[in-house]
Amino acid sequence: MPARVHAVVVVRPDGRTPAALHLRRTLAAIAALRRPVDALTIVLCGADEELDRIARDATPTHIRTLSLNTGYAAAVAAATSDIDEDALWLLAQDTAPEADALTHLVSALELAPSLAFVAPKLTRWNDRSELASMGVTMTRFGRTVVHAEGQLDQGQHDSREDILGADVRAILVRADAWRDLGGLDAALLGADQGLDLGVRARLASGRVSIVPRARVATSGDGVAGVPAPISPQRRQRAAYIGRTAQLHRRVVYANPVAAILLWLSILPLAAWNTVLLLFRKQPSLIGPEWWAALSAFGRPLAIFRSRRRLAEVKRVPWSQLVPLRVTGSQLREVFGTDEGGESPTVPTRRDLRFFTGGGAWLVLAALATSVVAFPALLAWPVLGGGALQPLRTTVSRLWADASYGQLSLGWNVVAPADPFATVVALIGSTTPWQPSQAIVVLWILALPLAALGGWFMATRVTERSVLRVTAGIAWALAPTFLVALVDGRPTAVIVHLLLPWLFTAASVAHRSWTGAGAASLILVGVIAASPSLAPAFVALWVMMLLLVVFMPSGRGASRVVWLLVPTAVFFAPLIWHAIATGDGWVLLADPGVAWAGPQVVADAAGRSLLAAGIPTFDIAGWTTLLPEGSAWWVPLLVVPLALLALAAPLSQRWASGIALLVVTALGLGTAFAAVGIAVVFDESEVIALWPGAALSLAWLGVLGGALVTLDAALAPRLRAARAAGAVVVSLAIIVLAVPSLTAMARGTAYLDRGDVSTLPAYIAAEGRDDPNVGTLVLTPQSGGGLAAQYVWGGSETLGGQSTVISTQTTATEQNELTGSLAADLVTSTDSAAIEELAAQGISFVLLASDDGDETPAARALRLSATTSLNQRDTLEGVGETAKGELWRVVAEVSERAAPSEETQAMTTIVAISQLAIVGIAVLLAIPTAATRRAARRAPRVVGPYWQEGR
Repeated sequence: MPARVHAVVVVRPDGRTPAALHLRRTLAAIAALRRPVDALTIVLCGADEELDRIARDATPTHIRTLSLNTGYAAAVAAATSDIDEDALWLLAQDTAPEADALTHLVSALELAPSLAFVAPKLTRWNDRSELASMGVTMTRFGRTVVHAEGQLDQGQHDSREDILGADVRAILVRADAWRDLGGLDAALLGADQGLDLGVRARLASGRVSIVPRARVATSGDGVAGVPAPISPQRRQRAAYIGRTAQLHRRVVYANPVAAILLWLSILPLAAWNTVLLLFRKQPSLIGPEWWAALSAFGRPLAIFRSRRRLAEVKRVPWSQLVPLRVTGSQLREVFGTDEGGESPTVPTRRDLRFFTGGGAWLVLAALATSVVAFPALLAWPVLGGGALQPLRTTVSRLWADASYGQLSLGWNVVAPADPFATVVALIGSTTPWQPSQAIVVLWILALPLAALGGWFMATRVTERSVLRVTAGIAWALAPTFLVALVDGRPTAVIVHLLLPWLFTAASVAHRSWTGAGAASLILVGVIAASPSLAPAFVALWVMMLLLVVFMPSGRGASRVVWLLVPTAVFFAPLIWHAIATGDGWVLLADPGVAWAGPQVVADAAGRSLLAAGIPTFDIAGWTTLLPEGSAWWVPLLVVPLALLALAAPLSQRWASGIALLVVTALGLGTAFAAVGIAVVFDESEVIALWPGAALSLAWLGVLGGALVTLDAALAPRLRAARAAGAVVVSLAIIVLAVPSLTAMARGTAYLDRGDVSTLPAYIAAEGRDDPNVGTLVLTPQSGGGLAAQYVWGGSETLGGQSTVISTQTTATEQNELTGSLAADLVTSTDSAAIEELAAQGISFVLLASDDGDETPAARALRLSATTSLNQRDTLEGVGETAKGELWRVVAEVSERAAPSEETQAMTTIVAISQLAIVGIAVLLAIPTAATRRAARRAPRVVGPYWQEGR
C-alpha cells in the first residue's frame, strides 16, 4: 500500500504567464491538503529571484535549479532519481489541487494494486465548473482525444473509471511502476506524455484509472503538457508539440516493418496534410506541421530509444487496448456536432430569400432586357468592335498566350504575359469548341450576371428584399457598365461583373478563410483587368488590416494579409520586367486591345461627368438621343443616389457608411487620375487610361452607402420613405440607361459582328494549325508615317495583346531593325529586306486596308508602298482582301527562333508558381461542413446591425 507520497512541482519563469501568481496558488493548495504530501520537491527551470523566494517560503523538502530549456520529463526525472517514497505526484506551477484531491487519489491507488497510476478530474484555473480533461485516449492512427474537454461539469462523466491515459498534470504514479516504465518520454516534447505512460502501463498489464472526486485546477502555462492556445504564438507552439508527439508515437507503436514505412512516409504525409489543412481553412497549422514532420523524421535515435523502452515493458498484446481507444463514429459524435446547441445570444443567419425576395425575378428581367437590347448577339459567332478581338481557336493556345515566354506580337519578344491573358484564357475555356463564342455569351449574360452580383452584394449590407432588388437594378444599369458594353470594352465589363463578388467575399475575409480565399482569387481578376485600380485596393487593404489588428480580438490579420498574395504572385513577373527595363508605367496600363474610343478629357467638364459616374463625353449616349445642348440635366439623375450615400455616416450604421464613402472616394480619385495618365500607344496614337473601371468601384461605394441609409430607416414613418427612396433611385437609374440600352437598335453602338481573324483568311487558314506563321502588318498613318507590327499565328487575339509592347517609349534593337525593314519595303526594291524577313520566320506581308477616313498623306504612302511591294521578285502578290493587300514571301522561310533554355525554365517556374498559388486559394475558398456551420452562426450583414423592427 502506498504510505508516502512525494510531490514534484516543476516551475518555469515565463514572461507571458503570471508564473509567480500561479505558483503561490499551487503551493498554498498543497499546504492546505487534508492529506498532506510526505515530501515536496520544487524544480526551478531557470533562475528567477521571485520564484526562488516563493519556493523557499513553502519550506519544501528539496529545491533543484535546472537550465531554462529543461523539459518537464527531464525535470521530473532529475527530481525523482533517488526518491524513497511509495508514490510520485506530478505537479506543475499551474496545478492547484482541491483540499481532498490527494486523499481520493491515494485511496484509489490503495484499493486497486493493479493500478499503475491514477489521474484527477482537471478543471479550468478560473472556472471549476468547466472541465479541462477527464482522461485521454487515441484513435486507431494515434490522434489524441481528450475526454470531456471544454464541457460543463455536471457529473455526466463521473462514472468513468478505466482510461487509456491521462493528462500528465497531477497524476499519482506508483514508485515501482514509475521505475519499471522508465518515466516520461522526453522525445514527446511535453505533449501526450500521460497518454504514452498509460499505453506503456497498459501493455505492461497494469491499469490506469480516473478519480472524478479528485479535482485539480489547471491553467495551461505549458510547463507540463501543451500550452493553452491563448495567443497566436502559443497556438503555433501547441500545434507543433502535439503533432510531433503524434508522429513520434505512431512510429514507436508500430511493428518493425510498419515503423520503417511510417518513418519514411512522414515527409510525404506532411505534404498531403498541407493540402488538407488548406481545405480545412487552417493554413496557420502548415508551418507547425512541417516543423513537426522534420523534427520527428530527424530523430531516428529517439524513436529507437522509445521503441526499446516500450519493448522492455510490453507483456500483453495491443488488442487489449482496442476497447479503450475511440472509434471513428465516436470521434464524429464528439467533434461533428455542437454540444449544447447554439447560444440564443449569438446572431444567426436568416434565409437568403433569393426566390421569395425577388432576386430570381430580377435576374430573369435582366436577361430579357439583354436579349431585347442586344438581339443580334444571339446570331453572332464572334464579337467585334471597340477593344474586342477574336480569341485563339484552341484552348491550348489560349493558355500558351497566358504564359511567360515568346509573345504572339513583335519580332521575337520574350516577356511575361499580362495577367489579363489568364482571365481571357479562363473565359475562353468555357466554350472549348469555339473560344471566341465565350465572349459573345459573356455579353449576352452580362446584364443578368451584373444584376445577380448587385443583389448578392446587397446581402452584405441589408436584409431587406426591396433594397436588394434596388441594388441589383442600380448595379446592372450603372452608366459606366452600360457604356463598356456598348463600346466593346471587355476589361471594364469584367471588372464590373467581379467587383460585387469581391465585396461580398472580402467583407468577411477577416473572419473566414473561405471568404479570404475567394476574395483573393477574385481580386486577381479585377486587378488583371484594370491594373490602375491596384493603388486603391492596396489602400483599402492597408485600412482593413489596421482595423483587424486593432480589433479587440486581434484575430484575422493573416486572412487579410493573404488577400494580396495571389495578385502579387501573378504580377511578380511583370513587376520584375518593369524593374529590369525601368518602365514602371507598364504596371498601370490597361491590358487588351489598345483603343481610345469615346471618353471624357481631363478638364473640369470631364471630371464633372466622372463625378456623376459617366465616363464618356456623350453623357452615356444621351447627346445622340436628344438634340445638342438639351441633355444637361442627365447627370442630375444620380443625385438621389449620391445624397443617400452622403447621409450614410449620419445613420446608426455610421461605421459602415464611412467605410463605403472611403471606397467611393478612392474610386473617384482613381478615375480623376486615370484620365490624365497616358501610357499606352495604338500605333501613333497616345491613349489615356480608361476611367470606367474606377467609376465602377466608386459606384459600388455610393450604392452601398445609399443602401445603408435606406436600411437604417426603422421608424414607421421612415419605412414608407425608404420604399419611396428605393423606387426613386431605381427609376432614375433606369431613365439614365435608356440611350445605352437602345444603342444597338439606333446604330450608335460600337459593337459589330466580328471576324474569326484580324488577318486575311489565307493567313488564318495556315495559322490555325501553326502558331509560328509570321505576318508583317504595315499600316499607313495619318501623318505620313508607317506603323509596323509582327503577328504570329492566324490572328491578333484579345489574350495575345501585351502591355509590354503597347507601352514601349524607347526603341529597342528589334524596334529599330523593324523600322529599317519596313522603310526598305515601301521605298526600295532591294531584296535584302525580304531575305531578312524570311530568316526571321515571316511568311506574309500585309498592307492594312483603309479605314474609310484616310488622310492624303496616308493615301500617298499606301500607293507608294503598294508599288514598291509589287515590284519585288521575292514577294508573290496574293491579292486584295477584306483586311488589306497581301503578299507572300517566295524565298525559303526559316522556322521562328525557338525559345532559349533559360526562357523555357522561366516559363516553367512562373507556371508552377501561379498554379500553386491558385491551388492554395481554391482550397481555401472551397467551403467545408465546419465553415458552413460557422457561417450560419454569423450574420450575413457585415458591420454593426440592429434587429429592431424585424
